[in-house]
Amino acid sequence: MTTEATTATTPATADRQAAAAEQPPRGIGASLPSAESRVKTEGTFPYAADLWAEGLLWAAVLRSPHAHARIVSIDTSHALEMPGVRAVVTHEDVPGEPLHGRRTPDRPVFASDVVRHHGEPIAAVAADHPDTARMAAAAVIVEYEVLEPVTDPEKAFEAEPLHPDGNLIRHIPLRHGDPEAAGELVVEGLYRIGRQDPAPIGAEAGLAVPRPDGGVELYIASTDPHADRDRAAACFDITPDRVKVVVTGVPGATADREDAGFQLPLGLLALRTGCPVKLTATREESFLSHAHRHPTLLRYRHHADAEGRLVKVEAQILLDAGAYADTSSEALAAAVSFACGPYVVPNAFIEGWAVRTNNPPSGHVRGEGALQVCAAYEAQMDKIAKKLGVDPAELRLRNAMATGDILPTGQTVTCPAPVAELLAAVRDAPLPELPKDTPEDEWLLPGGPEGAGEPSAVRRGVGYGLGMVQLLGAEGTDEVSTATVKVHDGGATVICAAVETGQGFTTLARQIVQETLGIEDVRVAPVDTDQPPAGPSCRGRHTWVSGGAVERAAKMVRTQLLQPLAHKFGMSTELLQITDGKITSYDGVLSTTVTEALEGKELWATAQCRPHPTEPLDEAGQGDAFVGMAFCAIRAVVDVDIEIGAVRVVELAVAQDVGRILNPAQLKARIEAGVTQGVGAALTENLRTPRGLVRHPDLTGYALPTALDTPDIRIVKLVEERDVVAPFGAKAASAVPVVTSPAAIASAVRAATGRPVNRLPIRPQAAVAT
Repeated sequence: MTTEATTATTPATADRQAAAAEQPPRGIGASLPSAESRVKTEGTFPYAADLWAEGLLWAAVLRSPHAHARIVSIDTSHALEMPGVRAVVTHEDVPGEPLHGRRTPDRPVFASDVVRHHGEPIAAVAADHPDTARMAAAAVIVEYEVLEPVTDPEKAFEAEPLHPDGNLIRHIPLRHGDPEAAGELVVEGLYRIGRQDPAPIGAEAGLAVPRPDGGVELYIASTDPHADRDRAAACFDITPDRVKVVVTGVPGATADREDAGFQLPLGLLALRTGCPVKLTATREESFLSHAHRHPTLLRYRHHADAEGRLVKVEAQILLDAGAYADTSSEALAAAVSFACGPYVVPNAFIEGWAVRTNNPPSGHVRGEGALQVCAAYEAQMDKIAKKLGVDPAELRLRNAMATGDILPTGQTVTCPAPVAELLAAVRDAPLPELPKDTPEDEWLLPGGPEGAGEPSAVRRGVGYGLGMVQLLGAEGTDEVSTATVKVHDGGATVICAAVETGQGFTTLARQIVQETLGIEDVRVAPVDTDQPPAGPSCRGRHTWVSGGAVERAAKMVRTQLLQPLAHKFGMSTELLQITDGKITSYDGVLSTTVTEALEGKELWATAQCRPHPTEPLDEAGQGDAFVGMAFCAIRAVVDVDIEIGAVRVVELAVAQDVGRILNPAQLKARIEAGVTQGVGAALTENLRTPRGLVRHPDLTGYALPTALDTPDIRIVKLVEERDVVAPFGAKAASAVPVVTSPAAIASAVRAATGRPVNRLPIRPQAAVAT
C-alpha cells in the first residue's frame, strides 16, 4: 500500500541526503532515465526509415482500391518494361507458404483470386528510385470484378463465405450460475464501439539484405522477431536459420508493428534481385495495412436486487474482425471473460462471436476486447444507479470484486484485486474548481478557446469507470522468455530478445542488474534472432517474463561472484549482501567492493522465466484462462456544451493497481499515455470505412487527440500490493487505463446531459441535452 510519512531531519541526515542526491538513480524503485532518451530527443536515434545499404533498391506495393473484388487478371509487363525497375512480384512468385497470420495463417502475402479488404497487397515492385518504384506499382494492370462487400458484422452470419475458412472465426458461449435467476430491477442497452487506429508516430519501414547463403536479413521494427523470422522462412521456402531479423528502432507500438505482411514482400524482392531493398510506407499505406481495434456491437441486460447488487448479467458481443482472423480469437476471449467487469456477478450468460467482413483487418491494440465491454458494462451500472437513485460510485462499491471472488469463467481471482480501494480513492479526491461565467475569466469552453459555445450552455458532469485487463497471454499460451547476463571489464551486458517498444524494458533490465549485482555500468544488447526467443511485446509480458528471466540470470551471476568469497570466509552466500556496489557480510567481517571482487573475472549465466500454465476456455466458457489481472478506477470530470454537443475533458483522476513501483517516472508516463489513448477512443478516434473503403487515411482526417485535447491527468493513488507469482510483484501499467478512461468519460457525459451515450467515440448529437 502507498503510505506517507514525516520524519525529522538532522544536519547529519541532511548531509547524507545531499550526498545521495548527487548519486545517479539506480536499481529497482529509482526513476532511472531511458538510455535512448537523449538520442531520441536529439533526433539521432536510428529508426528503420533511416537505414541505408550499398546498392539499395526501393520498393513499393500495389494495393487494392476495392473492399471486395474478384481478380480476373494481373498484367505486370508494363511495369517490368519501365527503366530502373528490377523486379515485380505477385502471388505467383511466392515460393513457400502463401498465407500468414499471427495465430491463424489465413491471410495471403499477395491476393491471388479474391480481394477481401481495401488496401490488400496485390504486387510489389523494386526499382532504383522510390518514385520509379511507385510509378511501376501503379503501372501494374489488374482487372477486377467488383463484388458487393459485406461490411455489417451482423450480416456476416448469413452472407456467402468471404474466406475458405468461413465467416465465423470463433463463438464463445459462457454459462455461469443459474439461468433462471432474476433481479427486481432490469436494465438493457445496445452499445457500439468504433474502429480505433494505433496511429504510430512513424509509419512502417524496413530493409531486406540478401545473404551469400541464399538467405536474407530483415532490418525491421518488429515486436516479435522470432515469430516474424519463422513466418518469413515459411514464405520464402528456406530454413529459419537462413533468415535473420534485426530489430531496428521501434517508434512506439500498440499493434502497428505486428503485421508480417509488410516485411514478406520486402524479403521476396531482396531474394529476387540479389540487392538490398528498402520499403517505407506512406501514412496512407500505414492506415490501410496494419490492424485496428475491433469495432464491436454489444447488447446487455443487467439484473439487480433492490439494493443494486448484481444478480445476473446477460450479454451478446459481436466483434468485427475485418477480412482476416489475426488476434480476434484472443480478443473475443477477453471480451467474454471480462464482460461483467470487476464486479461480483453470481450468474452470467454471455454469447460472443468474432466474424469476418470486408472491413479493414482488426487485431491487437492495447486492451483489445476489454475496452469494448468496459464501456458497455459501465453504462449499465450508470443505468442501475439512475433507476435506484443511488450515487454511481456507491453502487459500484456495493458490487466491487476482491481477491478470492470468482470470475464468470469460474476462475478464482488469486491476484491482488483492490477494486473498492481504487474506487474510493478517486471518489474522495478533491474535484477541480468550477470555471466562473464571467467575461474576464479565461477558461476553455468545450470546442476550444475560440469555440462556438456559450458559457451559459455548459454543464459539468462527473462519471466513473472501473476496468480490468489480463496480464500476459491466455488460454494455454506458453509464456516464456530467455535472458543472459554477462559481467566483464567491470560492466554488465544483458542479452534478451525482448523488444523495447516504449514500455521501458531496457531501462528495467538495467535496474534489475544494478539492484542484484551492484554494477553501475549496464547495457542492453541490440535485439536479433540470433538470441533465444523472448516472445511478443504486448500485455506487459516483458516486465513479467523477460524481467523475470533477467532477474534469475543476474542472481545466478551473483552466486558465481559471491561463492569464492563465501568459501574463503567459511560462510554461505546467503549471508552476504550487495548494497551500493559494496559486498558485506552479516557480521561485518567481510567488506569489499564489487569492482574488487570482479577484477579479472568474466561471469555469465542464462535463465528462463515461464509463468504458471493456463487453460483454454471450455464449451461453456469456463476455465483458468488467465495468469493474472490488473485493475484501474478513473473519475472523469467533463464540461459539455449541451446546445452544440461539444465535450471538454477537464480532469481524469486515476487510481491503479500496480503491484510494485519499479520506476516511478516511467510508471507515471505509461499511465498518462494510456489515459490519453483512451481519451482518443472516447471522443475523436474513429476510422471511417463506408462500404469497406477507408475514408481519409491520413492524420488530417483521422482525429488524434493533441496536447490541447489532453486533460489534467491526476494520479491520486497507486496501490502497491505485490502479486506473489509475478517477478518483483509488479503489474503491467499501460493497458488498463486505456480500457477504463473511455468508460469514465462516457459516464461523465451522461451525468452532464442526461443522455444515454451508447456509442464510442461520443458523437456531438449524443451530448446535446433534450
